[in-house]
Amino acid sequence: MSALDVGRGWGVMVLAALAQLGCGEAVVVDYSGPTAQWSAYGADSAGSRYSPLTQINRDNVDALEIAWVYNTGDVDDGSETELGTAFQNTPILVDDTLYVCTPRNKVVALDPNTGAERWVFDAKVDTAGMYIVTCRGVSHWVDPNVARGESCREKIFMGTLDARMIALDADNGTPCGGFGKDGVIDLAAGIGNRYPGEYGVTSPPAIIDGMLVTGALVLDNIRTDAPGGVVRAYDAHSGDLRWSWDPLPPGETFIESTDETGEVVRYRRGTTNAWSVLSVDEERGLVFVPTGNTAPDYYGGQREGLDYYSSSVVALDAATGEVRWHFQTVRHDVWDYDVPAQPVLFEHPGDGGPIPALVQATKLGHLFYLNRETGEPIYPIEERKVEVTGVASDTLSPTQPIPTIPRPLHPHSLSPDDAWGLTPWDRGKCREKIEALSYSGPFTPPTTEGWLQYPSYFGGTNWGSVSVDAPRGLMVVNTSRVAAILQLVPREEADEEAAVAMEKGDDPANELQLGTPYAVRRDFLVSPLGIPCSPPPWGTLVGIDYTTGEVRWEVPLGTTEDLAPVPFAWGLGVPNQGGPITTAGGVAFIGATMDDYLRAFDSETGEELWKGRLPAGGQATPLTYRTSKTSKQYVVIAAGGHALMQTKLGDHVVAFALPSSD
Repeated sequence: MSALDVGRGWGVMVLAALAQLGCGEAVVVDYSGPTAQWSAYGADSAGSRYSPLTQINRDNVDALEIAWVYNTGDVDDGSETELGTAFQNTPILVDDTLYVCTPRNKVVALDPNTGAERWVFDAKVDTAGMYIVTCRGVSHWVDPNVARGESCREKIFMGTLDARMIALDADNGTPCGGFGKDGVIDLAAGIGNRYPGEYGVTSPPAIIDGMLVTGALVLDNIRTDAPGGVVRAYDAHSGDLRWSWDPLPPGETFIESTDETGEVVRYRRGTTNAWSVLSVDEERGLVFVPTGNTAPDYYGGQREGLDYYSSSVVALDAATGEVRWHFQTVRHDVWDYDVPAQPVLFEHPGDGGPIPALVQATKLGHLFYLNRETGEPIYPIEERKVEVTGVASDTLSPTQPIPTIPRPLHPHSLSPDDAWGLTPWDRGKCREKIEALSYSGPFTPPTTEGWLQYPSYFGGTNWGSVSVDAPRGLMVVNTSRVAAILQLVPREEADEEAAVAMEKGDDPANELQLGTPYAVRRDFLVSPLGIPCSPPPWGTLVGIDYTTGEVRWEVPLGTTEDLAPVPFAWGLGVPNQGGPITTAGGVAFIGATMDDYLRAFDSETGEELWKGRLPAGGQATPLTYRTSKTSKQYVVIAAGGHALMQTKLGDHVVAFALPSSD
């Protein structure tokens, strides 16, 4: 037995000891129910995050125990990357293989019932100095152009941090030579110059009509001429470019040019990007794109209308890439309220019959219910007047769209009287901080004096999106509720501070926003003890009746167990990253929290039914599957932490199942 095998065996024993097992009578595992895969990042192309499985249900979920653990070997504490890795992956289960991607772009194929490794592919990405280091998922496609039994009939696609799209043989992990050049497309072609880590892919491509469609992550707070946010569709068999959507305002075009480094630029720089997960409606031939910010995030005085598609959900024609409709969730976004979540498709009952619908979750805690054929709101949306007096060189939108149903899931006010603290002393310090900052609600204008942001750029809802339990007419969504402090820093002052930092070998304290009059300084609003100044809960899980838009239940999500320096495991709810899934068994599963647990909740009531200790932070969305009538149902989560959230880092893929009943 190798040292690696010994280490894995020890890990299983330790984790089994940590797992919280059910008590009382032995559980009889029911093998008569359905089987189901998890064939896409969000379970399916609609992003439902729902499974029809029933073997694990609200009556027996408290007996879950760890079935197996796999260690990827890919974790960094910041020694090689800017901050460290974030294991945010949701694996996919296709047929009898589980496919995982790691933060630094390895793809691992596992036996889904044992966790045994089948193959590993390493994209060999140089992540030195990269700020965001994660891979949220891969995509699977059966190639009808390849005969059964031949290599690469089934392909796994992964976008990389260094802007490649790679096609692998699903059976053995070797690159598919007929795709692009030796199995690789260079997504940086035509983008122009870019800094290390400034342009890459962290989300899985969407698959529709034999095409893969992808956007890219752009670090959009560095400079005005950041790489453009083009969305492109490629032939999934050959890798040939089929179409591109350059998110320019209507009527504008861009002529191919060459930049100062001599690189070809085919797509307008500084446009809004699409870093999150896309959805597709195959029946209607639509691709739904959640968009980010137009560079830079906190100053829009030089955008020249390029934020027309910012912070929106955009419906593209899958055949041509032309815009069918778009809905903007924030106008002239200078708050980093980009749309982070995958649009989720569902059928809304409607007053006059079923409506093909889409729900878009946002960092503001808003859920926009839209007709996915037209983009028209299903429930009323109000254009509310907001404060516009910020820096003189930027013109803010006088109104912002606010959904009336469902109600916002995040509070939109924070006063000095709301300040929270463990003691009167630190509560007083929080009160002083709030009093010193301007605040007129979520759309408080950016200023050089500093302003309070609540909801913050963290969310609200982030990339975890929502889960739709259609049989119950239910949506489940998690939110974070922490405030932030931001300040625009005049360019001369910012440059001086950056020069001093460089002399000391430190990173600049400000995000530069080069090409504008201002850098920006931002941090979370916390007490001297490092605890959020906003009142708890700092994280919630919410169940919504989507047939009426009413909130059925709302509960705090997570405890302070692993949140220093709080000495007790209070159920206050904590900041979270990741998302929920729901099942026909009446259970909603979610990790996401800053305490290291996977939890199960009753879908009908929100009651917490079970939690299992994880070996590292669970800042990922879990999945569940059952491969055959003789196998168990597994719930699997990537437990590797999130460097930016300072949760415990690791490289674990952890599977839970009911104990054997024989």
